[in-house]
Amino acid sequence: MNVDRDRLRADIEANAEHGEIAIEAGRGRTVLTGTKANRSARETLVERMEDADLDVTVDAVGNIAGTWTPDSADPDAAPVAAGSHVDSVPEGGIFDGPLGVYAALEAVRAMQEADVEPARPVVVVSFTEEEGQRFADGLLGSSVAVGERTVEEALAIQDDDGITLGEALDEIGFRGEGRLDASAWDAWYELHVEQDTRLEREGVPVGVVTTITGITHCEVEVLGEANHAGATPMDERTDALAAASEVVLDVEAAANDVVDQESETAVGTVGSLDVSPNATNVVPGKIEMGVDIRDIDYQSMQTIVEATQASLSVVEQSRGVETSFERPFDLEPTPMSEELRAGAHCAGEEAGIETMDIHSGAAHDTMHVADVTDASLLFAPSVDGISHNPLEWTEWEDCAKATRVMAGAMAGAAGADLSL
Repeated sequence: MNVDRDRLRADIEANAEHGEIAIEAGRGRTVLTGTKANRSARETLVERMEDADLDVTVDAVGNIAGTWTPDSADPDAAPVAAGSHVDSVPEGGIFDGPLGVYAALEAVRAMQEADVEPARPVVVVSFTEEEGQRFADGLLGSSVAVGERTVEEALAIQDDDGITLGEALDEIGFRGEGRLDASAWDAWYELHVEQDTRLEREGVPVGVVTTITGITHCEVEVLGEANHAGATPMDERTDALAAASEVVLDVEAAANDVVDQESETAVGTVGSLDVSPNATNVVPGKIEMGVDIRDIDYQSMQTIVEATQASLSVVEQSRGVETSFERPFDLEPTPMSEELRAGAHCAGEEAGIETMDIHSGAAHDTMHVADVTDASLLFAPSVDGISHNPLEWTEWEDCAKATRVMAGAMAGAAGADLSL
């Protein structure tokens, strides 16, 4: 099988026109779920799917699925599915999400043109609201597809203006019926840009993900006493921001210690701070901060969490502040299917394309799908590791090579005899 690089490029560039933003460098787009840009992106995808003779359905939360059932396939057999998403972050790049969707479609077209005869149907999927920029926190469509969130719960989620997901999907004409059921799939594949520089550094065009990182979000509050910045002596202050700054540095130090001693893939970040009353002439009285901890080793994540809690205890004693700690989001690392990983490496070898094992430091819909069926995540190199940015870039040849590997792996998983 040979994928058509120019056709894949044309698909991704056409998708980039939806929500395109004026930018001096790079090429960017803003495609939030339920917007006009999202509608036009979806309409283009459906058109491309129908051009490839796929049977297109849209479920109640807007997940799009295009199914190819050739004469060789048992229509009742569990299908092989692949895809990603077409929504974006504000002022995002053109590859994050669409590469996976259109690579899956190109894999089907490559099989069709090579007269590959799979024994199972093949499904191309675009999940709703992966980025979580308007509704929920992300991975919304896949959470419904695996049964972690009900259709009713998803449709009732509101954006900042009080508009529900259901209303937004009705507005753009993509509120369908039923529920896409990922547990009915025999296997799942997703191709994504790496969003890091490991593949680029090694000069390897395709990464085969071993594990998707676990993610913990912690919400911390540090309560001091707001007071006049000029009239309050230094030795009489209970400065919440000064105390919180120690915690920020302790989180960084704990993550570095874990990298040195336990797991080189661990990271810890204090990514948000809310200072109250946030006035230049007032000693800060309250701080709310968000901590993000990730690793492919869950125990290493626990180590950083415990170090954060210990740091809070220290500042309570040394600075006289009160603290609180909550852990509202905790997702353990997700291993990928060893069988599908082996199949991807084999497809690369047969195509003469180098592959390497790699882990994912970002969340993807595959995290959910892996809970209900065998799943595989592949990466294509990101130039300079830039993503969620108009400067996001993956060379077209690398896009084609990664798609070729995924196509071979999908064909094998679908029961096609590739020795003919």
